[in-house]
Amino acid sequence: VMLILGGYPGDFNTVEYAQKVRYFLPQLREKGIDRIMMVINGEPSSCRHLAELLDLPIGGDESIIELFSDPTGEAGRRFGVSRGFRPDAGIPAQLKLFCMGIGIGPPWNTLPAVLTGYFGDPNGKRDWIEASLKQGQLAGRWPPVLELNDQNDILKNAFDDTPLVGSSWGRRPFELATLRLQNLIGIQMKHADRLKHVDERCLTQLGGCTVVGSGGDVVFSWIDQGLCDVPDMEQLLEGMIARAM
Repeated sequence: VMLILGGYPGDFNTVEYAQKVRYFLPQLREKGIDRIMMVINGEPSSCRHLAELLDLPIGGDESIIELFSDPTGEAGRRFGVSRGFRPDAGIPAQLKLFCMGIGIGPPWNTLPAVLTGYFGDPNGKRDWIEASLKQGQLAGRWPPVLELNDQNDILKNAFDDTPLVGSSWGRRPFELATLRLQNLIGIQMKHADRLKHVDERCLTQLGGCTVVGSGGDVVFSWIDQGLCDVPDMEQLLEGMIARAM
């Protein structure tokens, strides 16, 4: 069983969690995960709207993804997620979020997580990013960076032409940042009213993720330590393989 504690529906981390789960779902199934519970700190209608925007497969007999609405964020706090910058200080939540966004902590990992989207990673993986860019592009979100054929197969990625590293790096500079820009403009800003938080505490509250085996043992556990600081699903899967061996 995988449990994901997201933030509010329009949160950067929540959107990336959903995009990663959507892409890695077949591999997660192969590793024996037969149930994925995703808790989102918003109203039920907001959670459903986010799932629709991202083509997240929920409902139906074959789906193993379940969405849970938790408008107050209580489940995440019980799990032990970060409550964000100075959660008990008597300052506006928007100001707290601004401080987190420019890297003031604790939590301290926003800048490293954000900057890696700009710098790229020679050893990184981009498959989930391309899949998410494609889903966003087909939904009309900007910017479009993929050349698709009539069957919507990817013929070319604009980042293939990145000087020096386009053909050799796993994740090219600005590739992940472009997906985040697409998410910001086409999801978070465009649908702000329908994806908003209802509890001020949830504006800065981060998330986490855990995988529990059939015997109740914890196979994997993660706590977000900043905006955009979500787990690497490739590492999660590799850890599950190593544990199985």
